[in-house]
Amino acid sequence: MSNIIVFGAAGQLGQCLKRVSEQRGTTLVFPAEAEANILDTTSLEAVFARYQPKFCVNCAAYTAVDKAEDEADLSAMVNETGVENIARLCAKHGTTLIQISTDFVFEGNVIKLLTEEDPANPVNVYGLTKLRGEQVIGKYTSTYFTIRTSWLYSEYGNNFVKTMLRLGREKPELNIIADQVGTPTYAIDLAGCILDVIASGTAGYGIYHYSNEGVTSWFDFARSIFDIAGITVKTNPVPTSAYVTRAKRPQFSVMDKTKIKSTFGMTIPYWRTSLEKCVANLMANEL
Repeated sequence: MSNIIVFGAAGQLGQCLKRVSEQRGTTLVFPAEAEANILDTTSLEAVFARYQPKFCVNCAAYTAVDKAEDEADLSAMVNETGVENIARLCAKHGTTLIQISTDFVFEGNVIKLLTEEDPANPVNVYGLTKLRGEQVIGKYTSTYFTIRTSWLYSEYGNNFVKTMLRLGREKPELNIIADQVGTPTYAIDLAGCILDVIASGTAGYGIYHYSNEGVTSWFDFARSIFDIAGITVKTNPVPTSAYVTRAKRPQFSVMDKTKIKSTFGMTIPYWRTSLEKCVANLMANEL
């Protein structure tokens, strides 16, 4: 594989792609934001002209779910306009786009596995801007893979796992939401999935769902983190109504991954298996 550029290199998934690509001996290009701000069409054009990429992976996004409610314009600029800028250049240069999206495009009010064909109906600004980012791609190119994921965590950046490890050591008692259900995704696994899609040579373009296997609540996810890390802290399951956030969240957002597994022959790890790896790495790095 060659001529693969990645936008959003400094983010959680971007850093995971660096790690996995180095482990696999795959060469990726990670332009710095100053060189490739997805809102700066002039610099983007220069990047595409310089590298003539066969694939472009867009990990750049506005992901502050609650802040997006008050910064709707900024969220739209990054998650819609930025994606449009990239899609336009992918079409111009014959580049296949891999766009990372989210389970938050769904309302999450029905207890069923969500397929790629299910209607999207976001309940917050972040989800709406990510959905519109998905939709704008098709105006410019048909050679794209949109991968929706959920509850992303890793050894990098800020995420639920790292927050729970910190709070579990700092506080004697924690209240954790128990009535929001989904599936955690280890960003290292998602990075491997992205590289597998690229390496497959498959032209099955379109939208795909990827998370780790299994189902859990935020409460049980937190309990698993503490159990694996050997942290003793009292945890109380509470309803969403007890922890009001600026943005509404889907209550049930478990995605069906049949399509991506069958198309690319993938075996996806169970969420707790991957969580054990991540927690072990985080704890080892603390020593």
